[in-house]
Amino acid sequence: MREPPTVTVVGSANVDLVARCERLPRPGETVTDASLERVPGGKGANQAVAAARLGARARFVGRIGTDDLVLRSLQQEGVDTSGVVRDPGESGTAVIIVDDGGENVIVVAPGANSRLQPEDVVVGDPDAVMCQQEIPLAAIRAAAEGARYFCLNAAPARGPLTLEPDLLVVNSYEQEVVGEVSGLVALTLGADGAVLLRDGREIARAAPPPVRAVDGTAAGDAFCAALVVSILEEREPGEALRRACAAGALAVSRAGAQPSLPTAAELEAVLA
Repeated sequence: MREPPTVTVVGSANVDLVARCERLPRPGETVTDASLERVPGGKGANQAVAAARLGARARFVGRIGTDDLVLRSLQQEGVDTSGVVRDPGESGTAVIIVDDGGENVIVVAPGANSRLQPEDVVVGDPDAVMCQQEIPLAAIRAAAEGARYFCLNAAPARGPLTLEPDLLVVNSYEQEVVGEVSGLVALTLGADGAVLLRDGREIARAAPPPVRAVDGTAAGDAFCAALVVSILEEREPGEALRRACAAGALAVSRAGAQPSLPTAAELEAVLA
């Protein structure tokens, strides 16, 4: 029996304050009758939890402040948190507004995430290292240096890339910002699925299964984790992309960030 792949995620951990309302407010408008909940999130922590639920041995490296919500969530999912640095300040916080159609707007106060230093980043020797851009560039570089396989999810978009990942994951807007890159690129297209490109040439395309959109938060994180885990499992590009699209769709069909992330069994069921 094949050993499960090992993945280290270097990235952000946030406390998500999620307000749900009938529609998103216009500039200057107040919308009432919303519900509010507090859930674990952050692109890095989300991707670590997603990888663990999909069968990988996952490790998370990042800075978490005095709030234990995200740390408890990671540990409950079996994620190795020995790489977590406790910060005396506030954890990152995301304020998320979600409407009845699943559309959202997000504002992030990075908190402890912005203080992640290169010396904090000890990735070990995993099969793959995953990063996003909610942490300082110096920390991303430190994560990439020792990686056997490095995946960068270029969200949020910052500008042209200054490093070369083995796998780059972007949406259409992020692709415009980072510019043309060589190597393997997964371009996500929302409800239209995703395209996998190698050196600018399409090698696979996939559409997600139909779902009722509830909340788009963490859909991209589910996609990234599923794609990396599938690649490490040596699945062919088309199958890996289909699995990633299905994982993203399952996340969209549920509320919250980490609560929405699918397990391997759920992914197999929807693909069947």
